[in-house]
Amino acid sequence: MIALIQRVSQAEVKVNQGVVGSIQRGLLILLGIEKHDSEVEGDRLLERVLTYRVFEDPQGKMNLSVLDVGGELLVVSQFTLAADTQRGTRAGFSTAAEPARAQSLYETFVQKARDRVTHVATGQFGAHMEVSLTNDGPVTFWLQAPPSGTR
Repeated sequence: MIALIQRVSQAEVKVNQGVVGSIQRGLLILLGIEKHDSEVEGDRLLERVLTYRVFEDPQGKMNLSVLDVGGELLVVSQFTLAADTQRGTRAGFSTAAEPARAQSLYETFVQKARDRVTHVATGQFGAHMEVSLTNDGPVTFWLQAPPSGTR
């Protein structure tokens, strides 16, 4: 499971020109789910996302997590993060989870995030979405949960 996280001062996602999710200060999480992923990887990745220190402390160092600052989350499914881009000029998607499984894992990730964060907004799984954001920094990190049984 892959999360591309961006520290934002605001972000929103639209479907059919209507806003379906928006946040203020927090993290935009683009979430990619691979075929080998399970709830175990989702739990590991969520813990990393929520505790990853990307916000500045009073000394200007990135020592605070989204939980520490009371930030918000916008979680958007991102099928293309699971693409195989090792060869050629066109991505392959054989490494991505099939849609029904990916949607289930995505929804579980979101629900568990809502158990720990006051405001969690989402996109719409499988829809064509328009995501806009103000990246604060810019600060962007690629986080991955290794498959179960590996460390």
